Amino acid sequence: MDDSAIPFIALATALALLVFTLCLFGVRRFNLRRALGTVDASICMADNSWQMGVCRYQDTELEWFRLLSLSPRPLHRFRRSSLELLGRRRPTDEELVKVQPDVVVVELRHEGTSFLLAMNFDAYAGLSSWLEAGPVIGVGTWR
Repeated sequence: MDDSAIPFIALATALALLVFTLCLFGVRRFNLRRALGTVDASICMADNSWQMGVCRYQDTELEWFRLLSLSPRPLHRFRRSSLELLGRRRPTDEELVKVQPDVVVVELRHEGTSFLLAMNFDAYAGLSSWLEAGPVIGVGTWR
């Protein structure tokens, strides 16, 4: 093998790794969206930076996955019984450039920590229904 083939092989390998990584992102995104109870939602925790992601409703938890990640595990988990819906509002002018268009900003509290979710109105209606359908703490059991 001559020396002129080495840069070509290195470039082809780098391109193949890039394509493979993009395929992994696509497969992960497809698997997240395929499951029932998933919605696109950006999150803003205490540091005031918005991150795009996907929320998934489970029986006892709301899970939030970062959009640009290969991890199969959620970055945040919120117990349903400890999640409190504080309200919703339109995004501020500053937030409009950081979130998707046509969303509502949902204010939530989990175990004393407040955070925001930006989602479309239909997803907000689903979230509020999911929270209201849960049992009252100390009364009854999960259905």
